Amino acid sequence: MLKQYEKLMRKCIKLAKKSEGHVSPNPLVGAVIFDDNYRIISEGRHEQYGKNHAERNAILSAKEDLKGKSIIVNLEPCSHYGKTPPCADLIIEKGIKKVVIGTLDPNPIVAGNGIKKLQNAGIEVITGILENECKELNEIFFKNQLEHAPFITIKTATTLDGKIATKTGSSKWITDEYSRYEVQKLRNKYDAILTSSATVIKDNPLMTCRMKKGINPVRIVIDTTLSTSKDSQIYNNDGTKLFIVVGENVSDKKIKEHTKNAEFIKCPLKDEHVDMKKAVELLYNQGIKSILVEAGSKLNNTLVQEKLADKLIQFIAPKILADKDGVSFIQGCERNEIAECNNLIFVSTKRLKSDIMLISEFIYE
Repeated sequence: MLKQYEKLMRKCIKLAKKSEGHVSPNPLVGAVIFDDNYRIISEGRHEQYGKNHAERNAILSAKEDLKGKSIIVNLEPCSHYGKTPPCADLIIEKGIKKVVIGTLDPNPIVAGNGIKKLQNAGIEVITGILENECKELNEIFFKNQLEHAPFITIKTATTLDGKIATKTGSSKWITDEYSRYEVQKLRNKYDAILTSSATVIKDNPLMTCRMKKGINPVRIVIDTTLSTSKDSQIYNNDGTKLFIVVGENVSDKKIKEHTKNAEFIKCPLKDEHVDMKKAVELLYNQGIKSILVEAGSKLNNTLVQEKLADKLIQFIAPKILADKDGVSFIQGCERNEIAECNNLIFVSTKRLKSDIMLISEFIYE
């Protein structure tokens, strides 16, 4: 029975992932309805923010009576009215006898209430099926709900010895085109992509999502003194929302003369740079729930030392620069002991064509 539940839950997770980039700030959810012989009757996913939840879509797509059937879903069914009616109520109404759940909803409005409503209606509820995988699927949503802060991932492309550029600034291309396509998939997943003024000045990036049916993330530039050129490609008016975070001492006149295609956020300073803790807080208040960071070594270091980064995704090419003056993907600290290192946990490794994608999570004490 457990193996059958796990097989069906993997299908839920696969369904849910199809909606990456379309449901934020809601979670990714997939649902499958099945009978006592584990025959799949129907399936559904939360396809877009504001539209039907996964359970409702699975129920509405069913071609037969659902009385006495079971439903499996990676996240606890909602029990409250939001953009849509409660899924728990519809499950009860249709006479479904069993609900199998991956993980409880961390949203305090739900947080076990969906399960209680189902159980009070006499429905059998089973929880904890592939719980870790289900939590990982919605790591962004969980952090938003539990910490009221955006989930932040640093993305890098490095040589085997951890370099992102030579001492002259040459960096194109360290990784191959397959790795670069994986980056486009990441951009489609996150609400926003963040970089520094130094990267804008050096690389003049577009920071768009160049994959079929991909959605451009909100663009964020950390520009303490507003030193970037208003003619930079990132400021092109293509309809994508853009935030420029500047120091609180930047004059309104300078902001007005810069670009009309952006919203400016004035932020307090820390050590003569934008205070990133405050910047992240202000961005969250603007509705930014997840951030992919594509920046240089100094900003990466600040995010780690301020304990703001949650995950590190490294695209590592089978190349060695072997130059002590080459640019590392993170630097800015002086340390004498290995015990002073920042610690991470390896999550997964994926072999691409020539490169590998290494995913790690930061551990903060």
